[in-house]
Amino acid sequence: MNKQIAEFIGTFTLVLLGCGSAVLAGADIGLTGISFAFGLALIAMAYGIGPVSGCHINPAVSLGMVAAGRMSMLEAIKYIIAQVAGAIVAAAVLWVIATGKAGYTLAEKGLGQNGWGAGYLGEYSMIAALVFEIVATFLFMVVIHLVGINVTGVSVNPARSVGPALFVGGTAIAQLWLFIVAPILGAVAAGLLFKTGTLDAAE
Repeated sequence: MNKQIAEFIGTFTLVLLGCGSAVLAGADIGLTGISFAFGLALIAMAYGIGPVSGCHINPAVSLGMVAAGRMSMLEAIKYIIAQVAGAIVAAAVLWVIATGKAGYTLAEKGLGQNGWGAGYLGEYSMIAALVFEIVATFLFMVVIHLVGINVTGVSVNPARSVGPALFVGGTAIAQLWLFIVAPILGAVAAGLLFKTGTLDAAE
């Protein structure tokens, strides 16, 4: 399998199952269930496409690999195009499924988009959202953070944020910059830490 196809499939799966769990079953499974959906989708893809592409399924991870000196920028760009495309197609599929239920409206229910501020989950401030996304992405290599769903919906992945935001529009688009910038900053910081040998030495 081509690496870019693997990244497309992996990101598609992550967004469809992760965001889908929030949109289609969030009221039944709660924050814990949504966290498990994202985590299990990531684990499944790690086994499924890990041997092919490394299972980045996240532009921030690919840029972190560039910062760590483990990937060229050209290859990262190819990965990122595939990842964002996978997220957009997954959001489109989720939208088609969600609209099949009476009473669903995109404006009211959304597509599992990220956000912050008044009207969004825990209504945290922009600064809280920015700090959380940078730190959570830095730690992303270890675990998906249940604690952060109420803060921002937990992006730590620009592709995962772009897909739903394109369909939801409005505030989701206006706030999208944070979910692109913060994960990249966190991942690049982690990549630079690897490059210095600090993390390798700790292992």
